[in-house]
Amino acid sequence: MTEQESSTAASTPDKDFTREIYRSMLRGRVIETKLSNLYKAGKIVGGVYLGKGQEAVSAALGTSLEWGKDVFAPLIRDQAGRMAFGEDPLDTTRTYLGSAKGPMRGRDGNIHRGRPADGLLAMISHLGAAVAQVGGALLAKRLKGELDGCVGATCIGDGATSTGAFHEGLNFVAVERLPMVVVVADNQFAYSTPTEKQYACDDLVDRAQGYGVAGHSVDGTDLFACAEVIGNAVAAARAGGGPQLVVAKLLRLTGHGEHDDGSYVPQEVRDGRYGRDCIEVGKAQLIERGWLSEEEYGQWLEEINEEAQSAVATAQREDGPNPYQEEWTAISSPSLGGLQ
Repeated sequence: MTEQESSTAASTPDKDFTREIYRSMLRGRVIETKLSNLYKAGKIVGGVYLGKGQEAVSAALGTSLEWGKDVFAPLIRDQAGRMAFGEDPLDTTRTYLGSAKGPMRGRDGNIHRGRPADGLLAMISHLGAAVAQVGGALLAKRLKGELDGCVGATCIGDGATSTGAFHEGLNFVAVERLPMVVVVADNQFAYSTPTEKQYACDDLVDRAQGYGVAGHSVDGTDLFACAEVIGNAVAAARAGGGPQLVVAKLLRLTGHGEHDDGSYVPQEVRDGRYGRDCIEVGKAQLIERGWLSEEEYGQWLEEINEEAQSAVATAQREDGPNPYQEEWTAISSPSLGGLQ
């Protein structure tokens, strides 16, 4: 049966779990700010795509998953979720800066990185394809007898729900009753295309019933709501509840990428509820609850800035791939020291 839920954090999530989510949100915001500065200084080749405004959704998902056990396919705005799941910040900076010591060995840039052996899948630019990719990984685990207690997850945008890959993938995981969580960050724009020109249903969560999966709605700017709804969705999938579709309402607080100023977003949308910064909302919620002090917040920021700066400095000192020494072969083998 399909279950539809909405939450405004009527119940309180676990304290330590929520604090961990928020710290990952801060880690994602800080390192992405440094990546943005590097891009503007001409130090990064290619695009830089920020998750500003999506950190609560992404980090809540990543924190709910277990590195080395679960399968996670983060997408374009999931820096916070990647770090919450367990990605080393050095993997981030080495990939963006083209270091041969990075997980992609300098062969691919920015968000196309992963460590499949640990459950972190490299991003596919064809958005929507990750649903079937994670579903396939879960099916493989089932065939090998390794699926018990395992969850697969991905976080896509509202635009990706209009692709054939999304529909085919979600239908596949629903039919197979795989323990998968698909989070849709409905940020109101697919690049520059507003939602009213993307779909005709009232809300994307309405689609859950058509696929026969559980559907959940959440305010993606609300830390406590994200912790509660997304955490429960992952727990339900892990307990045998089948696929879960979570639709989070929010607004991308930047352009599509650092090359885009987002001028197509109306001011009234920016000033609306979903134009809130989840970092500021989450900080206020934690302080009001007594779960974070201004002093501890300052300590966190200092530690996180040091971590990010160290990762940037290390990657900047390292060489890129040498075309005369590189073996241009598949890099899935641990013996080659690359993507694992």
